[in-house]
This record gives sequence, structure tokens and C-alpha cells, in this order.
Amino acid sequence: MEHHNRYRPYASDSTLGRCQCGQHSSEAEHQLALQVTESAIEQNSHDFVEAALMKAIFPKEVTRRQFLKTVGAGTALAAISSILPIQSLQAMALEKRPLEKKTLDVGFIPITCATPLIMAHPMGLYKEQGLNVQLQKVAGWALVRDRMLNNELDASHFLAPMPIFISMGIGSSAQPMRVASVQNTNGQSITLALKHKNNRDPKNWKGFRFAIPYEQSMHNFLLRYYLAEHGLNPDRDIQIRVTPPAEMIANLRAGNIDGFLGPDPFNQRAVYEEVGFIHILSKDIWDGHPCCAFGTSQAFIQQNPNTFAALYRTILKSANLANQPENLMNISKVISKPNYLNQPEIVVRQTLTGRFADGLGNVIYQPNRAGFDPMPWDSMAIWILTQMKRWGYLKANVNYQDIAKQIFLMTDAEKQMKELGVFHPNEYQKRKKIIVMGKVFDPTQPDAYINSFKIKRTS
Repeated sequence: MEHHNRYRPYASDSTLGRCQCGQHSSEAEHQLALQVTESAIEQNSHDFVEAALMKAIFPKEVTRRQFLKTVGAGTALAAISSILPIQSLQAMALEKRPLEKKTLDVGFIPITCATPLIMAHPMGLYKEQGLNVQLQKVAGWALVRDRMLNNELDASHFLAPMPIFISMGIGSSAQPMRVASVQNTNGQSITLALKHKNNRDPKNWKGFRFAIPYEQSMHNFLLRYYLAEHGLNPDRDIQIRVTPPAEMIANLRAGNIDGFLGPDPFNQRAVYEEVGFIHILSKDIWDGHPCCAFGTSQAFIQQNPNTFAALYRTILKSANLANQPENLMNISKVISKPNYLNQPEIVVRQTLTGRFADGLGNVIYQPNRAGFDPMPWDSMAIWILTQMKRWGYLKANVNYQDIAKQIFLMTDAEKQMKELGVFHPNEYQKRKKIIVMGKVFDPTQPDAYINSFKIKRTS
């Protein structure tokens, strides 16, 4: 079967050899490296963190310029610096300090959610910060948790809820973990077996068997939310099975599951293998939701503040590059290789660019299918905590705001900017707002939000 002819929305690419400069394994990596250099030249500040935060808060260039013109560069940098919440992050000042530890083991699961962390390796972004990073491909999320708890990894790609669970000692021994940045937003789907292509109404899904990659995941919470909004109790009316992403397609093909809410590129791979179709993108449940995060332990940050700062700068820079559409074609080539994702390039490309076959005979263009905004907003963590409470993972009453601020390393940026009397753009307010299936989430009223749901775990 010629998959590339049926599903490829782009013309085929020629096989690439080494680049002209001889320093990269392909022309794709060479071109992406040029983007890195150009990005660095653009910065008015030697500290990329400030520039990355500025771009994240003010995504439109015209708004950024208006802000800088209004308040001046000095006030702008003071405002951005003020939202770095812990003392350890002071190492991100203009003058880089000596690294406490240069050789690091960083874990990742081979999914497109880890794009910034992965692409930083072949593109030399870690080396640019003086780091010798050994990327460790890990087989499953429980193993990521265990290797972090046993100090076998210095930092890792996490599912966004995992650092909250680990920090609170839910499902494992407690150890304070910190989310330095969100690795990706959106980028997931509900994929169903082809036999269900005429059964698209979730109200008819009683008895379905769904796979998710891990209980401590946005996949679990988004699937539960989606089903409950359609009147199904996810604890009684369906089965939810934890399945490694790499095994989801085989289980779908074998009829062991009816569908999965999982990470890409496996949703697109199911289409490529002609065993499933994309029922709904996760962005159509909550546009802008976090999925995966990049983090480490509080102990690592305290013991290696300068190393952590260098690592943080790397990930933010990489995320900025991944968030620029013009880079996605080359990034797809780079990260699809066997030592990273080990996936057909076309599958990765369709996932990242948002131009994809849906498995039902359509080619869809949805540029926001996946994003890489690195900002770990407190409100995201609070929403996760509400779903932990809703579904019985969190038994005790907690101070949602305090936990969010401790684990997600970002204070309330809106409050900080208002207190400083600086320009506050409408875009920022829009980005901060959380709307899940049409329902606005108020992070200051988490208990009221939980109580508003008719379907939740009661025991």
C-alpha cells in the first residue's frame, strides 16, 4: 500500500545528504541552525529568558513594539524579570555564571509533545549553553517518574499533571518537582477505530474501551471531561486502559480498544496505517491546553541553579523556534529520525504543521493542532487540581493557588504587570483565559467549578 500517495498533502522531498558547511547531518538541520543564529541576533538582551517571556506575553510584534515604546526597555525588562518566582532563577541574569554540572541526563518519551526538548539536541542548542545533554529515550511514564525519583535523570519531559502528583505524593513517594516550562499545547486527539466512523455521537459509546498513556495525564482528564459532558460516567459507562503510546495502534488494529485519547504522532500514525480516524482534536475540547511539561526536582534547582538556568534558556529558545510555522517543515525532518521519534517524516509533518488527513477521506488544515507556548500559567495547574479532586485522585482539601505557584514556576503575570503600571494587551488576557467545551474556568473559584459538575467520582 502506498501510504505516501494517499495521505501526503505535500510533495515528496529528496533525500538529504550532509549540509554544505559540514557541521550538520542534513541540509534541514543546517537551515534550522541558521534560524537559531538569526533568532539569537534578534535579541536586544543577552538573556534569552527575558526575550522569550516578552514574546510569549506579547505574541504580536506590533504590540511588543508599542509596549516597549510606551514604557521603555528598562521598565519592560524589570516587569518581565519580576514574574520569575524563585530565587534560583536569578541565575538567568545577563551575565552567565559557571555551570555546577555540565553533563546531564534528560529523559523523554518519543512523541511530538517533546519537540522542543528533542530538537535542541541535534540543533546544538544545549551545547550553545555549555551543556552536554544525553537524551534518554524512556519507554513509559511510570519509568520516567521512577527514574526521576531515583535521581537517574537530571530533568525530564513530563506529562503536565505528573509533577503535581509526585510533589503531593499521590501514587508515589512525595518529592518536590517543578515545571520549568510547558513543552506543548494542544497536540492530542481522540482517535477511533474505522468501524466506528458512522458512530460519532459519544452518547452511544457505552461499553467502549479507551486507551490513555497514563492516569496522571491531560489525556485522562480531557477524555473524562469530554465523555461526562455527553452524559457518560467514565468510571462506569466505559473502560479506560493505560497503554503505552507505541502500543495504541496495535491494540486498535487488534480490536482490543475502540479508540484512544493519546499523543501525536500516534493519532496521525493510526490514519497512516489505515486503522483509525481522528474523531476530534484536543484543541476542540480546550484550545491552548497544556499537555506535556519540562521539569526537574526542586533539589536539582537548589543544587545547580546556574545549570538549571542554562537548561531553562535552552528549552525556552527551542520552544520559541518550534512555535514559528516557518520552521516546522525542517523540524519534522530532524526529529522523525530513529534516535528520536522513529516515525515516518510525513506523519510527523502532518502533526506539526496541522495539514493532515483525518482518515475519513478529508485533508484538514488546522494550524493550531499543536503549539509550543512555554508559559506554565498558574491557572493551568489549578484546573488540573480541580480534575484531580473531581475524579477522586485528590481526597483532601488543599490551597489550589499555593500548590500551583509552588510547582508551576510562574506567578500571576497579569497581576505583576498591572502592579507595575505597564501596558496590558488584550491578547494576553485572551491567552490566559481557559474555556473547556464552552465553559469558562475561573481559577479563583476552584471548588465552585468542581461542584458545578453533575458527573464526578463520589467515593
